Amino acid sequence: MNIVIKKLSEEEIQSKGIHNWPIWTKEVSVFDWFYDTPEQCYILDGEVTIQTDDEDYEIKPGDYVEFPQGLKCIWNIKKDIRKHYNFG
Repeated sequence: MNIVIKKLSEEEIQSKGIHNWPIWTKEVSVFDWFYDTPEQCYILDGEVTIQTDDEDYEIKPGDYVEFPQGLKCIWNIKKDIRKHYNFG
């Protein structure tokens, strides 16, 4: 179960309506997470390592990320995170 990380053009950001998605923030911390629904997000600030059974993913500002439904992972937030997010 892979996480997809991409860089999007401003056109792609506009077409997905990312600037209209809610914003989630979280301070430096480590926690377990389970995705019972898929999530797309766009990282505004911060740095996080997502640890899965298969791989570690480094996520930074400007990354567009897709988390698949059913993913179990550990969030290791290294710098306070702020992201736009969309479920489903």
